[in-house]
Amino acid sequence: QVQLIESGGGLVQAGGSLRLSCAASGRTASDYAMAWFRQAPGKEREFVVGITWNGGETIYADSVKGRFTISKDYAKNTVYLQMDSLNPEDTAVYFCAARGWTIAKMTDLYAYWGQGTQVTVSS
Repeated sequence: QVQLIESGGGLVQAGGSLRLSCAASGRTASDYAMAWFRQAPGKEREFVVGITWNGGETIYADSVKGRFTISKDYAKNTVYLQMDSLNPEDTAVYFCAARGWTIAKMTDLYAYWGQGTQVTVSS
């Protein structure tokens, strides 16, 4: 079992920045891929970015390329999402997720999820 706890959400003005954290605990095997998803009101949960735990491969959604950056801290078992140049369309609940081995863009392929953290971007 893997437990994921997100933090760092909040309210920010358009053009601003936030950094989300996802702390992993439990059975944190080195071959887990981690990802961030988001879900806006009335919309389906969508893939934002993913990273392989040991390989360092990253995949970004086109909508966040050049604005968001994913990184990881091995010592802290934590994945970060740096979000810059935020706009109101980024408003959503952001979820951290984990699965074995490779990054996937489909929610059904992730076995472990955090509780989510709200990000609100005002115009």
